[in-house]
Amino acid sequence: MTYYSEHSKVWVSVDCIVFGFEDGKLKLLIGKRQMDPGRGEWSLYGGFVGAEESLEDAANRVLYNLTGLKKIYMKQVGAFGAIDRDPGERVITVAYCALINVKDYDDNLREKYGLQWVAPDKLPPLYSDHSTMVRKAITLLRKRISTEPLSFNLLPPLFTLTQLQKVYEAILGEEIDKRNFRKRIKAIDFIEKTELIDKTTSKRGAALYRFNKKLYDDDPTFKL
Repeated sequence: MTYYSEHSKVWVSVDCIVFGFEDGKLKLLIGKRQMDPGRGEWSLYGGFVGAEESLEDAANRVLYNLTGLKKIYMKQVGAFGAIDRDPGERVITVAYCALINVKDYDDNLREKYGLQWVAPDKLPPLYSDHSTMVRKAITLLRKRISTEPLSFNLLPPLFTLTQLQKVYEAILGEEIDKRNFRKRIKAIDFIEKTELIDKTTSKRGAALYRFNKKLYDDDPTFKL
């Protein structure tokens, strides 16, 4: 028996908004569309949901193909279904925001797909409603950065407090008082100071810290 034959069919896709942190700035991964409509326009990277895939499965597949990385921080941003958003067909897309450490990303994959890291405030016009997706993703990050330890997804396993502060400033889009920030960070148990010193930034060097996920999982009450 055929169900729902009286209803029109629509296409469902996922689009991935991949953020990284480089040179003290938040960066976004974009590329030129390789298909019609919109071929050659700057765009996010995405794909259609397969018949045997959930939305998250499709997003994880797209992210893995794009970055070669698994277990990436990923959050759903929202669904976008304006009737005229895709001139090719009636397409509803679900956008996902992902955070990666740029140094973990195989640059050969970036070159293979013709992608570039671009600061959000330097973005060229993007295909369809992709600019709206990016704005909503940044709003989501700004709301969650004070209640989730998401900033560590953008940093290497060992980091300085200056690096951590710069991540917060990059996401929030504003400067943070250094003294107050460090005081609050040092009061958080799952941000651990190590015995290691980073001497690449100054002769004196800076203490290296790490995120202890087990401690966070044991007591995930977090607010900065």
